[in-house]
Amino acid sequence: MLQQTRASVVVPYFLRWMEKFPDVKALYNASVDEVIKAWEGLGYYSRARNIHAAARQIVEEFGGEIPDTREELSRIKGFGPYTVGAVLSFAFHRKAPAIDGNVVRVISRLFGIEDDVTLGATRKVIEQKVESLLDLETPWVTGEALIELGALVCTPVPRCAVCPLQGQCEGFIQGKADALPTKKKRAKTIHLFRTVFVVEWMGKVLVRKGASGKVMADLYEFPYIEGSEEFLKGTLVRKLTPLTHTFTRYKSHLSPVWIRIDREETFPEYEWVEIFDLRRFPFSSGHRQIAIEVEKIHVQG
Repeated sequence: MLQQTRASVVVPYFLRWMEKFPDVKALYNASVDEVIKAWEGLGYYSRARNIHAAARQIVEEFGGEIPDTREELSRIKGFGPYTVGAVLSFAFHRKAPAIDGNVVRVISRLFGIEDDVTLGATRKVIEQKVESLLDLETPWVTGEALIELGALVCTPVPRCAVCPLQGQCEGFIQGKADALPTKKKRAKTIHLFRTVFVVEWMGKVLVRKGASGKVMADLYEFPYIEGSEEFLKGTLVRKLTPLTHTFTRYKSHLSPVWIRIDREETFPEYEWVEIFDLRRFPFSSGHRQIAIEVEKIHVQG
């Protein structure tokens, strides 16, 4: 959950998650829809799909016990270098570097590493530097300290004045701390402009579940303008609140309208859902806000 998301946002999600899925077997027995719904609002839903797949793999291949070797952990779906290192370090107290964005920032500044940190060769150098710093007896303590230092002191705008490593930090000494780490330029944001149709018939609305392999896989959405234009044949009920939501490198500008049709029709890939049931389905961020507004208006009559 902490990947791509701030800790302050994660805490309530984590607490609800652990209440719903207290162990690997509970997660194993849950459906993908339940998992996605519990993750709703955190974004980057491939993380939720991966953790569900990982739970299935841990139960089916490892008898429900999380393995304690790098080789076995690396075989688990969604377990990249950071997750493997974090599990080995914090769960099993092994000497293993757990390198997240915070640690990358600390190490690049501490050692004055100016190479692009998104490159594999640079990441390898950072991994070696971290491993050299880990305490021999309690390496997990050093690992956690590096993460916390990056989260609280060596932040994107560095707080060098209160940093305990100031005297040995090459980035500070050379006056380059705020310019590090070096990263390649992010891809340009692509803006999408969509008219979203809340198509109603007798208290039911049309929704579609994102297909596997797509950006919005397993998430529900209302039809939008790129779909069938027959939706325009309905009677306009009202225009809803325009909004935007961001996913990967896209910024989607949504203009939702509520229309009503006079008879139930079948639309390929879509299903009719009672308005009061919308809250049960995991929606993409923008469409969730539309669903909330529709339900509120429907309640008010």
